[in-house]
Amino acid sequence: MSWFDDLKTPRIRAQVSQRTSKVPEGMWVKCTQCGEILQSKVLKDHHQVCPECSYHFRMTATERIALLTDEGSFDEFAEDLVSTDPLEFDDIKPYKDRLRSAASSTGVRDAFVAGKAKLQGLPYCLGVFEFKFMGGSMGVVVGEKVARLFETALKERIPAVIISSSGGARMQEGILSLMQMAKTTAITSQLRAEGIPYISVLTDPTTGGVAASFAMLGDIILAEPAALIGFAGPRVIEQTIRQSLPKGFQRSEFLLEHGFVDRIVPRKDLAGELRRLMWCLGRQTCRFPI
Repeated sequence: MSWFDDLKTPRIRAQVSQRTSKVPEGMWVKCTQCGEILQSKVLKDHHQVCPECSYHFRMTATERIALLTDEGSFDEFAEDLVSTDPLEFDDIKPYKDRLRSAASSTGVRDAFVAGKAKLQGLPYCLGVFEFKFMGGSMGVVVGEKVARLFETALKERIPAVIISSSGGARMQEGILSLMQMAKTTAITSQLRAEGIPYISVLTDPTTGGVAASFAMLGDIILAEPAALIGFAGPRVIEQTIRQSLPKGFQRSEFLLEHGFVDRIVPRKDLAGELRRLMWCLGRQTCRFPI
């Protein structure tokens, strides 16, 4: 009785649509790895790690700062720095419009947040990338903030920690963004000469000019599980060399096996691991409270 089915179907669809519309947007998240449907609150309580398969979702800069600092101890600096448009770059959308849109959606002024903080009572300088701000790309402002973080660590004689999550240098600033690679790299050598610890934490993804500069120059290089780390992405490499890459190429586990990172640390253990490493590396050279 096809005529009866034709009458019934619109009613059923309407009811399903009404029920679905009552579910608040963003309440549920599907795990990228195992496909499990998770409540957003549960995911947040687990620091954006899937409780079923331990897949590490990306975190915002604000979430990372909350995870790695004592409550109320983070004191941001250089927050007044904002990117301009020195090249008057314009593609599908003007660069100035992209900056405004990114700042509005993320609540930060650029892709890097830096400041002084304490972790279990230990003072240190912390810098965190915000990947949602134009893919965590490094322009002049990001390079300057990274440099100021290292300079503050030198002046105050406290460790420096950077949590990287970046697509690399920002193309809208051309050679000016590429200059930040040399600028930030040069200061890491000053830290090393003074014995000030610099710990680099690589998260998904850490690529391009950030990976090719200060992110891979830490005294200790940590990585989150399954993070994509490298200069060019696997797809670009395969197209260039016309060969298939090994399974897991450029993931944290592959890099650990080949000596590019020192340790893979699950997110739940990161705060304790950083605190222990900062104390061990800096107790002879840093100004720590007794």
